[in-house]
Amino acid sequence: MTWTAPRVERSTSDGDQLNVPGTADERVMLEGWLGWHRETLLTKCAGLEPAQLARTTAEPSNLILLGLVRHMAEIERWWFRRSFAGEPIGDVFAGPHDGDEGIEGVDAAYAERDFAAYRAEVEACDAAVAGRGLDETFRSKTRGRLVSLRWVYLAMIQEYARHNGHADLLRARTDGATGDYPAQG
Repeated sequence: MTWTAPRVERSTSDGDQLNVPGTADERVMLEGWLGWHRETLLTKCAGLEPAQLARTTAEPSNLILLGLVRHMAEIERWWFRRSFAGEPIGDVFAGPHDGDEGIEGVDAAYAERDFAAYRAEVEACDAAVAGRGLDETFRSKTRGRLVSLRWVYLAMIQEYARHNGHADLLRARTDGATGDYPAQG
């Protein structure tokens, strides 16, 4: 049986797929929105086979769904682990350091491995900032100034929001599916 990108179960007991509290402290809301955007990227890939995930559908753009998953693993690692936590680790995937890390070098044969690497990176990033204060800062190598963990959360939510828009278009061009999941037959 061919591997397909797994479905992400997002519904809460009341059927609300947003699953982010309307009122809560700032950390809970930031983590909730980031988690929702992480899940949204995966829902755009759900049910697709490796060849579909690695197919270019919006030429001349080189964006593909699997490339976005890989890219977000790199961006998560860069901001949460390498920059904020100061972990001396390399890249998740080999490739150019041009702002599009993870997008180049995609191979459909490694889709399952790449999804596992993404999920592992998200868990490692969450662990790296667990218990750390939103006001804690570090000197950003790319920005040249002090940046707080709060800023990193907001930057990640923005990065996901932008790329989830891309993923929505790429998914629609792959098999016509729109919304969170393709229609169930």
